[in-house]
Amino acid sequence: MNNQLIDTWQIHNRILFYLLDAVKPEALTGVPQGMKGRSVAQLFAHIHNVRLLWLEAATPELMSDVRKIPMKTKAERDAIDLDTLRTALRASNHAMEALLADGFERGRVKNFKPHAAAFFGYMLAHEWYHVGEICMTLTQAGHRLDDSVLYGIWEWGAR
Repeated sequence: MNNQLIDTWQIHNRILFYLLDAVKPEALTGVPQGMKGRSVAQLFAHIHNVRLLWLEAATPELMSDVRKIPMKTKAERDAIDLDTLRTALRASNHAMEALLADGFERGRVKNFKPHAAAFFGYMLAHEWYHVGEICMTLTQAGHRLDDSVLYGIWEWGAR
């Protein structure tokens, strides 16, 4: 079962990159309309940075090749580009995969209750919440994704 869960994490990440690859550079600055919210770039960066929060709490030794995407200042937020996101998400994906494998083997993830499978579900739920938010924000900002992408993110058997 653990191999299937790791495979599911890998599928999820391939789909996250499928989505990221469909975003045009000029769409990264898109923000939700009628409310405060993060830009598309900031949402992808947030996914990466939350992974790092959990890596730091559970397995800090896995963070040697992973760096946070800074977002405190406007200049830092404006500097987030597709290459930055790809590099960061690739690194945090590999570290999270190792964290999950270790957690499944031990039956728990340090500093998370109740168990490793729940942590896995928590991470997927968090990231897919933001996938929906990214798709909504792109549409509201005038950068609607092609239907092939919007349907393609649900093709887990093909990705």
